[in-house]
Amino acid sequence: MPQKVLFIDTAHPTLQDQLEGLGFICEYHETYGYDQYLTIIDQYVGLIVRSKIPVDRQLLDAASELRFIARVGAGMENIAVDYAHQRGIACFNAPEGNRDAVAEHAVAMLLSLFRNLIKADGEVRSGIWKREENRGIEIKGKTVAIIGYGNTGSAFARKLSGFECRIMAYDKYKSGFASELVEEVTMPQIFEEADILSLHLPLSEETRYLVDTKYINNFQKSFYLINTSRGAVVHTTDLLTALEVSKISGACLDVLEYEKFSFEAIQPHELSSVFQRLVKRADVVLSPHIAGWTHESNRRMADVLVQKISRL
Repeated sequence: MPQKVLFIDTAHPTLQDQLEGLGFICEYHETYGYDQYLTIIDQYVGLIVRSKIPVDRQLLDAASELRFIARVGAGMENIAVDYAHQRGIACFNAPEGNRDAVAEHAVAMLLSLFRNLIKADGEVRSGIWKREENRGIEIKGKTVAIIGYGNTGSAFARKLSGFECRIMAYDKYKSGFASELVEEVTMPQIFEEADILSLHLPLSEETRYLVDTKYINNFQKSFYLINTSRGAVVHTTDLLTALEVSKISGACLDVLEYEKFSFEAIQPHELSSVFQRLVKRADVVLSPHIAGWTHESNRRMADVLVQKISRL
């Protein structure tokens, strides 16, 4: 009997094509929500997800035939991974597929901030020609600290390698990764020496609001913050306070704690005065959770997942 795979979220068409080439029947119900999925999940051996719904214990209990869950992305916080493993369900993600996209975006945001590109672009389009007021700063010679040296953290280091800056990294769960490219350091070293801090962390109870006032005050000098990981890793109110007192010199934020569960929109009722003050600042560069969102990464993540599923 043919085995079926349920697409809860959209993905690059090649993912369905390749799964069908492996003999699976793929189905997608665009209008379904959590409750409808709960009634049909027992028909499927595979689940393709991004962030539309939580893959929680209740859903997994109903998924009597499920053998694998494949997330088209890197973060796995919307999946009860430990419980899935207890039930013998393999869980895959695809950080190898979008790591370069995230790394390039982080560099792009940093350059936009350092060289006043967004401000200058708006001025020129309005017929305003200011040169001295838009004098920028360089990455060269700065000390860049990377927190989390996995797929995206290491890719970011590679992208920075041509900028003639010092790159150091800390990873609580990894060691022995030092190379000609990056120094493996401790957090006290980062607190003392970093000019730029880039976050490459999953969202967990350990990392939620990691960057708060206490954390920020550990830094010995003002620094620039880049967050392309998850919005809730940074406490936005504390970030704004640090910006206002120049403890943080500027921020590049591809993610915000105000995002909806699916990351597809911001929750309007949560757009507090803090958010309104944040978006008015010229020393903040923002984008709508698109760091890993390129045409190339869309295809690449599909290929990565097919490889992992085929090995299973």
